[in-house]
Order: sequence, then structure tokens, then C-alpha cells
Amino acid sequence: MNRVPPPAREYLEFLSAYEPRITSLALAVRELVLGEAREAVELLYDAYNAVAAGYSFTGRPSEAFIHIAAYTGWVNLGFNRGAELEDPGGILRGSGKQVRHIRIAELSDARKPVVRALVRAAIARAPRPAGKTAVAGTSVVRAIYARRRRPT
Repeated sequence: MNRVPPPAREYLEFLSAYEPRITSLALAVRELVLGEAREAVELLYDAYNAVAAGYSFTGRPSEAFIHIAAYTGWVNLGFNRGAELEDPGGILRGSGKQVRHIRIAELSDARKPVVRALVRAAIARAPRPAGKTAVAGTSVVRAIYARRRRPT
């Protein structure tokens, strides 16, 4: 796997509210995503229910193709257009019109070949910049919520 840029200081600070196991899971999933999409812009959110990171080639949140959400007991690897992905292993969860996710509760969950295949499929469908855009491989804090229903 390609080396990925280290996580932004802010992302590590946001994740520090969780137990070390959750932080390790989130960083392992981040390594998977950025190992396949090094040129993606990382969009960071210290949100109400979770610490989240979205990944977009354009830098626009509306064009993010994958997101990672850390919760107190697990990490979700979300596919913003997951309903369009083939899921022969039947591992995608969700019933909405677009988004699907995989619950990552152990490091072994993130290392399954089917997970990497889904990440690659999402990357292949992701919107690409038409012109000048955010600097590839950067991290941008998009929101810090004052109220939280999660560890603080």
C-alpha cells in the first residue's frame, strides 16, 4: 500500500474523545481509503453524533464519494453513492436511496478484500474536478459542532 499523509492534528484531537480502539479503527480505515485515493481531499467534521471524514476529489462535500464516521463502539465506512455499487458479498448496510455503509468493529473487518474492492468501485464512480480545485491530499476542517451527543 502507498504511504498516506499523516492525519491532521485536528482529526487526531477530534478522535481523542474515543477509546484508543476506535481511534485505531478510524485511522486504519483512513489508511485504506487514502491508500487507494491519495489525491482525495479530506473533509473533517467534529459532529453531533460522530467524528467524520469525507473524501472528495473536488474538495466539495456534495461530491464526496466515501466517508468515515467514528462512533463509540465502531467505525462506519460509508459509500455516498453505495446504492449504485455491486455488493456480491452482501456486506453493505442501509436502505436509503443513496448511502450505504459497512460497520468496522475490528481491524480484520477493514482488511477484507471485498471492502477494498468496494472502496475501489466507489473511487471509480467519484466525480473528478473539471478545473482548478482544492489541493489534492489536503485535510480541511469543515465543521465543529458546539453540541455533541457522543464522547467529548
